[in-house]
Amino acid sequence: MSDQTLDPCPSSLSRAILQIGDAVPDFVARTTQGELTFSSLRGHWVMLFAHPADFTPVCTSEFIALARAAPQFQALNCALVGLSVDSLPSHLAWVEAIRERFGVSIPFPIVEDPSMAIARAYGMLDTTAQSSVTVRAVYVIDPEGIVQAITWYPPTVGRSVKELLRLLKALQQVAEDDVLTPEGWQPGEPVMCPAVQTQDAVAAAGPAWFMSLKQEGRG
Repeated sequence: MSDQTLDPCPSSLSRAILQIGDAVPDFVARTTQGELTFSSLRGHWVMLFAHPADFTPVCTSEFIALARAAPQFQALNCALVGLSVDSLPSHLAWVEAIRERFGVSIPFPIVEDPSMAIARAYGMLDTTAQSSVTVRAVYVIDPEGIVQAITWYPPTVGRSVKELLRLLKALQQVAEDDVLTPEGWQPGEPVMCPAVQTQDAVAAAGPAWFMSLKQEGRG
């Protein structure tokens, strides 16, 4: 993660949309679990997921699913961090409502972003946006603070926690073994070799040189 802490002044946050391979901006913010300096999570994989508002039905279903899957993310050395433009009191009330109504405790912090400074710095909103309706992004960040994947969803469609887990596992497999993962890859299934770059390598690989399987991925 970059060492630059976000300036709360919106004019200083006019920047290109964050892309895969970029270092993420650092920030210090209040959360449901106390103050968080985002760069303190370096050394872990991080999944930063944003939602447009508390007490919304789709986001509530996602947070319940993420809470139930939290031990699986923890086992993969991945910290979950939620973010919304709502205030900390709203976050706390929502978390308590989820606990009371559904019997689910939210084990990860939810960052408040009432000025939308963080959302703008991460490219979730442009500098002129007056609404948070488009804040439905997920950033998968590696232990060095580099963005490895980004997903976007509309406010009407819930994100798949199973797919987020699969994506994280695939990214970790690629990072560990310098391989590629095919469509729908799951841990333990065959992975793929990077594309060959020379004529001799093409000849050695045979007719399937452009899509050759390697050893099984780690389970």
